[in-house]
Amino acid sequence: MNPLGTDSRYQGQASRFRPPWGEVMCVVTTSSGTWGLGMSSLSGVTVPLINDYLGPMLSGESIQDRDRLWEIMTVACGSHFGASGLASYAISAVDLALWDLAGKLAEKPVYELLGAKDPEPVRCYATGSDLEWFGELGFEAFKLPCPWGPDTATAIDQLVDLIGNGRELVGSAAHLMLDCWAVQSVEHAIRIGEAVRAFNIEWIEDMIYPENWDGYSEVRSALPDHRLAAGERWYTDIPFLRAIEDGWVDVLQPDPLWVGGVTPCRRIADAAATAGYGLAIHCGANDSYGQHLSAALAGNLWAEMYIGCVRDSSLMNSYRATPGMNLPSNGFVQPSNAPGFGIELSISDIEKATA
Repeated sequence: MNPLGTDSRYQGQASRFRPPWGEVMCVVTTSSGTWGLGMSSLSGVTVPLINDYLGPMLSGESIQDRDRLWEIMTVACGSHFGASGLASYAISAVDLALWDLAGKLAEKPVYELLGAKDPEPVRCYATGSDLEWFGELGFEAFKLPCPWGPDTATAIDQLVDLIGNGRELVGSAAHLMLDCWAVQSVEHAIRIGEAVRAFNIEWIEDMIYPENWDGYSEVRSALPDHRLAAGERWYTDIPFLRAIEDGWVDVLQPDPLWVGGVTPCRRIADAAATAGYGLAIHCGANDSYGQHLSAALAGNLWAEMYIGCVRDSSLMNSYRATPGMNLPSNGFVQPSNAPGFGIELSISDIEKATA
């Protein structure tokens, strides 16, 4: 993804804007030695934020009121340097670790803590370009990435060919989504919507720059009959509440590892269900966190499996897969029923991975 792809001066320079940091693992430990594990991204900046700021801030607190702990972190960060963006990644890791720990202490899976004692398997869609292989794996719903931004003169024609070929391959009955990777201009996003109207697209996702609030209203007004989705690059629950209030999109897509963890995802799900909006956890099948939330949260429609591995390899090689999680089978996924999120890592494993 090139976040400045709409500017011709920066064409072909996506690597220039790619963050150089990897993933982060956060361990929260009780005085008795029981521990929980949370994960997120951008380790180079989130690790010191956790170790030097959020960790000491919460030390000695009870984990039972996790909503209050999330508020403490969010208000403190928001008061000093902002609760969204980098802070949200760090808060996500801590909040997920707190929920994992709570599940282990209660000897219950997190989905049960969220009110789903025996959840049904969650239907999945596969994201990527190899639709033929995804069909062979048992998926019956698919999302294609749009690899062209408005800087490409033939982008619309290429996209129409891509979607048309994809629809022909998967058949008229299959669910087919389109991800625009948040790099389109408002004008180009509207052109995309008009161009793909004939292909029965389930939804168009991440059409424009994530914080172009007025732009969402413009796209919504221009494409009133299209189903629109967004949210993986929104942080805390606040943008989602605004999206509901202003009617920007039809499907909300928080990412548990980025938005702030379980706590804001639960708030977003409750608000979406009350207002009649759809929910589709971003990368909901890719890791244990997303699987539990996809199974437990009210109104969640799908679990996304972003397939970032080569054909015929195990889906455990896909994006941010966690040891111990179940893989999608015949288009559905069932979260692990082990305590917490069921991630099969020891402290020794974590120390080796983060050394």
